Amino acid sequence: MPADAAAANGRLSTGIEGLDEVLNGGLLPRRAYMVRGEPGVGKTALGLHFLAAGRDRGERTLFLTQGTTIEALQADAGSIGIDTGGIEFVDFTPEPELFSEGQSYDVFSPLEHEREAYSARVVETIEQLRPVRVFLDALTHGRHLSADVVDFRRQAHAFLRFLVSRGATVLFASGSSDQRSDEDLQFMSDGVLHLEYAREAGGRVLTVTKMRGSRFRLGRHSIRIADDGLHVFPRLVPEQHGRAFVDEPIPSGIDELDALFGGGFERGTVTMIAGPSGVGKSTLAMQFLRTSAERGERAVAYTFEESSATIARRAAATGSPLEELFERGGLGVVEAEPLDYTPDQFALAVRREIEERGTRLVLLDSLAGYRQAIRGEDLVSQIHALCRYLRNMGVTVIVVYENNAITGDFRATELGISYLADNIVFLRYVEVDGELRRVVGVLKKRTSDFEKAMRELTVTKDGLVIGEPMRGLRGILTGVPERRGDGAGPRP
Repeated sequence: MPADAAAANGRLSTGIEGLDEVLNGGLLPRRAYMVRGEPGVGKTALGLHFLAAGRDRGERTLFLTQGTTIEALQADAGSIGIDTGGIEFVDFTPEPELFSEGQSYDVFSPLEHEREAYSARVVETIEQLRPVRVFLDALTHGRHLSADVVDFRRQAHAFLRFLVSRGATVLFASGSSDQRSDEDLQFMSDGVLHLEYAREAGGRVLTVTKMRGSRFRLGRHSIRIADDGLHVFPRLVPEQHGRAFVDEPIPSGIDELDALFGGGFERGTVTMIAGPSGVGKSTLAMQFLRTSAERGERAVAYTFEESSATIARRAAATGSPLEELFERGGLGVVEAEPLDYTPDQFALAVRREIEERGTRLVLLDSLAGYRQAIRGEDLVSQIHALCRYLRNMGVTVIVVYENNAITGDFRATELGISYLADNIVFLRYVEVDGELRRVVGVLKKRTSDFEKAMRELTVTKDGLVIGEPMRGLRGILTGVPERRGDGAGPRP
């Protein structure tokens, strides 16, 4: 949610669009929120975004630091593209002269005079600046200024109440990843954001575990820290999305193929095209995308294994040049390098394509490539959420699935995901009279009847050619069919 939209909703934007979405629009003003996690996970980056968003709206913002110099903070912010100009910094780190001049100073001792000096400086700064936003990095450093745990809790609670009473919305960091070590601070916070490393999720993740007075999105959400700052990719919740659409068939542009499919694929359905390597799955899928784009609807192919140049060359070789469709914007090809995406990041990219550009047909080529992108997470739950979202939005989905077996041992899919598909189309190699042929058939179609026969598929320089139903052969799915007794069958 953009910062101006968050403000219109009575909330403060965090400066991170995806995080605002997770927080149902942003943070409620004049409250204290905690961001916690182990070192290096992104707590300070989040705080800097929060302050920069306020600065951009003309608000006074304050960064209180203990343990890191202002120069280092500003340099670190610049390295990820965050401009710190206009943000007030106050450093409470002990001066090095306290050691070099031989003074009796122990940084771990709860010295009363140090706490009094700290408190006086904070009060003076707050009263003079009257900041709307404050980020404290980190509140847990104040434990060494307290006589014991009870004293620290009392002081921390009073400190946060003081800041809020002066009109500030406070975000403070906890330098611990152990839930028990800062449990007291979690109780006194209005909200808790937990950042952590999660190798199985492809990197960093964020979880909101508490948010008083506001709904928020549950689950773990992917995080990326890049040259332009910290990004949050909200977990996709299909039930929160949907729009009305007309239930109508989507033709392929080839009469024989449409006859096989009972008129075409219906809008808002998921079609799985399964078959071994090189049998023509992507070529068949692109036939639907090209026809859709020619009708004036935008279609996009997400390819995990081939470049857009390769797809264009293959299309041109089969009589279907795509350059004009690319130039008009009716057809798009997104090269989705698996190692560059988390599942949440990929889902957000697809969402923006659908919601901002009105795309009506999406191809995922292939499921094996997508599986690499989800990095150990549950394939079924991830693809289920994405396909259900696309269905709700009235988008027609084609998923390419590669079987391992060239011939024989027929299986539509090998991962137990066929239930996700409204339509299942299979392509097979068969050997007829010592010659390798391609066959296409329909295994499943939920919304209408379909042709039960199988047809020969040929890829030519003029495009796809779909033959007559192969009624003269039996045992086609074994890969080595036999002719019926009457001798009828396709000619070589």
